[in-house]
Amino acid sequence: MSVPLPDSFRRETVQVGDVRINTLVGGDGPPVLLLHGYPQTHLIWHGVAPALAEQHTVVLTDLRGYGDSDKPAGGPGHEGYSKRTMARDQVLVMRELGFERFAVAGHDRGGRVAHRMALDHPDAVRGLAVLDIVPTHYAFRHADMHFALGYYHWFLLAADDGVPERLIGGAPEFCVRSRIDAWSGDAGLLEPAAVDEYVRCFSDPAAIHASCEDYRAAASVDLEHDEADRANRVIAPLLALWGAEGFVGATYDVLSVWRGYADNVGGAALPSGHYVPEEAPQETADALLTFFGSL
Repeated sequence: MSVPLPDSFRRETVQVGDVRINTLVGGDGPPVLLLHGYPQTHLIWHGVAPALAEQHTVVLTDLRGYGDSDKPAGGPGHEGYSKRTMARDQVLVMRELGFERFAVAGHDRGGRVAHRMALDHPDAVRGLAVLDIVPTHYAFRHADMHFALGYYHWFLLAADDGVPERLIGGAPEFCVRSRIDAWSGDAGLLEPAAVDEYVRCFSDPAAIHASCEDYRAAASVDLEHDEADRANRVIAPLLALWGAEGFVGATYDVLSVWRGYADNVGGAALPSGHYVPEEAPQETADALLTFFGSL
């Protein structure tokens, strides 16, 4: 199997509690954790990680439920896929690797995990970069018809009746490739070998179910946590990057929204659709290197 990451990135399986997290580590320097989104894996960073590894120790993982990481049950309240649980996984991975304090960048679902991590583990997070998202709490509390049509999958996947698993399970490759086509500015910019890996991993029924649990948690237990923590702000410096051609940039004043949730916010739009690290890898790497270097 060919994957577009240099051989200098070593693969490890890190045990955190009862869950094994697929992990790759490369480079040397201050540690940086990179988290992916839906319906993808750590390979979203293949065009960014090598550049970061010239100055940093770069850790890439598959979130629980995704890629080659374990896919445990979510439980009756979906707590197994709460962003609190998923963030704890990643903090424990970094501790197992010897890093008590680090910077983190997350795209899409990974950005939501990273946001919760910065709230729950402020002593661990030196800096937070979020790619092509606004906070889940804000998105749901300001949802309208435009949001419902643009992000209909949030509501489909959150349906707790087995329907999304049955529908997606009937055509997982179509679901992955159609999402990439719909959300990218130019799907041709994505590495075919990486997309093939997304299809391979997402074709596992356990991965489909886990991803639905991720979205179910977002619409239930995550919102409970967000409401309880509404007065709790991100104290680490926060960099927001988003695609100039994507839904997020067209819908929100991204920096203004994040300033409602964090104390020190900067950022910019990059020339891409939703898949910022893959559509604009050089620009993403440059922005992250500048940000991480300022911490």
